[in-house]
Amino acid sequence: MAKPPARTNAMRLLDREGVAYTVHAFSDAIRAATDVAAAVGVPESQVFKTLVTLTDENVPVLAIIPSHAELDLKALARAAGAKRCQMASHRDAEKLTGLQVGGISPLALTHRGWRVFIDMSALARESVLVSAGKRGINLELAVADLMRITTATPAEVIRGQV
Repeated sequence: MAKPPARTNAMRLLDREGVAYTVHAFSDAIRAATDVAAAVGVPESQVFKTLVTLTDENVPVLAIIPSHAELDLKALARAAGAKRCQMASHRDAEKLTGLQVGGISPLALTHRGWRVFIDMSALARESVLVSAGKRGINLELAVADLMRITTATPAEVIRGQV
């Protein structure tokens, strides 16, 4: 029997808030959100990745999008009221968040006060999976709870349709 994964700050936050969630553990060698979907047996459209971007004024903005989708940086900039947004490098994302790429969780970053945008496609789902703040662990929770806890604003921030 596999040992249960270590508790993360994201789990502790959800516990404090009384939010129901399901833990999905998988190999911590998996980095891509699309591979997470295959590993835990859910559709790619249910696993959401958290991307760290920087505005033209160097302000971090998080985008939560489906695992198989591509972020539309112009759309994100419009939603954030910025001239431009650019992807943070892996190194910068890790430095800014204190989390490893492949384990960046919007739930573990609520104390930062950063703006968070979630793609509108999430509204069509009852629940989604997001990183628990550590590689190899995702948490499944209701979209409404994710949005409330992270203060995420729904916006069309991906290229094309999902």
